[in-house]
Order: sequence, then structure tokens, then C-alpha cells
Amino acid sequence: MTRRLSLLTPSGRLTLGNLLGALRPMRAGQDSAECFYGISDLHALTTPRDAATLRTAITEQSTLLLAVGLDRSTLFRQSRVPAHTELSFLLECVATTGELGRMTQFKEKSRRHETVRCSLFTYPVLMAADILLYRPEQVPVGDDQRQHIELTRDIALRFNATYGEVFAIPEITVPPAGARVMDLAEPTRKMSKSGPDAGSIALLDPPDVVRRKVARAVTDSDTGPASVRADRDAKPGVTNLIEILTACGGSADGIATYGALKAAVTDAVVAELAPIQARYAELAADPAYVQEVFERGAEHCRAVTAPVLSAAREAVGL
Repeated sequence: MTRRLSLLTPSGRLTLGNLLGALRPMRAGQDSAECFYGISDLHALTTPRDAATLRTAITEQSTLLLAVGLDRSTLFRQSRVPAHTELSFLLECVATTGELGRMTQFKEKSRRHETVRCSLFTYPVLMAADILLYRPEQVPVGDDQRQHIELTRDIALRFNATYGEVFAIPEITVPPAGARVMDLAEPTRKMSKSGPDAGSIALLDPPDVVRRKVARAVTDSDTGPASVRADRDAKPGVTNLIEILTACGGSADGIATYGALKAAVTDAVVAELAPIQARYAELAADPAYVQEVFERGAEHCRAVTAPVLSAAREAVGL
């Protein structure tokens, strides 16, 4: 059976964009592949973060992964599988500073700050370890992560050429069609769990909050009879609302005003989130069960990754 891997960093609250663009396709893929879905909590430490805030984010995200229906996958926390950090150092020994310095996220964040953590520079190697440990045939990625997966392939090929065939070279795949949800306040950029709250709908936002955020969503000054239409370049805000509506099972057919469009989007989003929020409430009332699922998943991951780490250690002479 095909093996798939995907990790999400607890850098903020999971959003409608995460659900429609990633989590729903991940859920759908459980029936045709062996899926490992993790929380990359170590990646969250690449930027300053309060410990209590991080713990809260990890707990919420763990519960939400179950609430959205990823219960047929192996769920785990990255930090609970020591092979991730052990292999990361071995891979750092074949990666180069030139490669890491070209990573877009490092370049962008280092330009905005006087100093950045060393882990921000090296975390693409940890990401490579995350992937290579599980020998997945496919790594579904969006455009924003393609550079990291290409680096993973380069590192794996160089390691194999230097020390012998240890790693399977994963194929980059485009994930099943998921909506590209943009920020409600700034519709030219993606909705982000670490972005401004006003433009993002969190999966746990109550209906009144969803209604307020959608009501304030950016549209444009066009009020003609054909104003409600999809045009990514000329009408990014309206296009975003139409695509959200469609992804949540609705239709913009017959909608002639922005007010009616926003009302329809609100109803569709609230209906989409309602079962997730209900399941989340049930799981949050039983945190021991959530912890047990992730501990069981980490135990399975330790067994799966042990042979790969052992082969890498032996290959380099350790």
C-alpha cells in the first residue's frame, strides 16, 4: 500500500484554509494509503514561542486532527519520535550552508529580524529527516513547500551516493484538489494559521465570529448586475468568497449582491464547521483518549523509523 506523510506545525490555530486545502484531502486519502500524520512541534521552536502557548496549541491541534476525521491514520507528535532529531544531524553532515541559505523562508524571516535562531536555518534538514524516516512514496505539497521537498530529494540522493543506498527518494505530488482559501482581509495572500485573526476563520470560531469575519471580508466597489463573479485578478475578494462557498457545498448561482453572497458563505461555513466543533467538544472532554491515540501513534512511528535510522547510522560508520 502507498505510504503518505504530512506534518502540521502548531504555529497558530487551524483555519478553514487548512481544512479545505489540506485536512479534507488528507482525510479522503486514508482509504487508499498508509497515512502518517504528525504534529511538527519541534518546528514551532524555530521562532520565539511561549511554552504555555505552545502546549495549548499542541493540545488543540491534536484534538482537531481527530475531530476532522483522521482517526484511520497514524497520528503522532514529532518530538515523541527521537529518530527525527537523530537523523537530522546525520543529514546536516551532507547538507551545505549554501543550500540552506537559499531557502525562501529563512531569507524572508532573516531580512525582517536582526537575529534569527539557528534552528530556522537548519530546520529544512529536520524536515528532510521527517520525510525520509518513513520512506513515503508520495509527499503531497503546495507551492510554498516544494522547495523544501526538492532539498529533501537532493540531500537523500547525495547521502545515497556518498554512503550507499539508504533512503527512498520520495516523489513530489500535487495533493487532491483542495480549495486555495485566501485571507478574508487580504485576499491576495493565503489564509494562514499564523496570520492576522481578522482575515482567518479558525476551525473553532463560533457562528457569530464567523458571521462577523465574513461580513467584514474585502470585496470591491463594483455593484453592477454582474458584480458577483469569479475573477482572481480583478476581483480577488469576491472570487475567494465564491470559492469558499463552493468548497463548502454551496453555489453562487443566482446571487446578485455582495450581502447575499456573504450570507450564503456564512451559512455554508457554519454548516461545514458544526460537526467538527461538536466532535471536538466530545474529544476535549476526554483528553486521556486523545493522548492515548497520539502515544500509540508515536510508538508505531518509533518502530517504523528505527530500521531507517539504524541503516543511516551504520552507513556513515557509527
